[in-house]
Amino acid sequence: MRPEERIGRVILDSAMAVHTAIGAGLLESAYEACLAYELSERGIKFRRQVGMPIKYGSVTLDVGYRLDFLVENLVVVELKSVERLTVVHKAQLLSYLKLGGYWLGYLLNFNVAHMKDGIQRVVYGY
Repeated sequence: MRPEERIGRVILDSAMAVHTAIGAGLLESAYEACLAYELSERGIKFRRQVGMPIKYGSVTLDVGYRLDFLVENLVVVELKSVERLTVVHKAQLLSYLKLGGYWLGYLLNFNVAHMKDGIQRVVYGY
């Protein structure tokens, strides 16, 4: 099993714990804070709001893109609190995976009745 898969399981368990505790209907920032707490309690290393520059030709441009979470420097997590996830959300995550050289990412939409319905696993193949 790839290390990203092991980390992914912890991320999903943590997200489900957050959703069970506080439910749907809150702002993304509330879920971000709670997920950070859950990951910390489980001994998982992560960074929040990680800058994602774009390499264009020979220059690197800091254009303000931010990963919600980079977990164990391997897995990208993007949080949402929206009516439904769209193809644009997935495209955003795929772009982050490509730009950062990451293999696995998760879109987590907390604005759902059951957290399992708010999870999209995204893999970028090299």
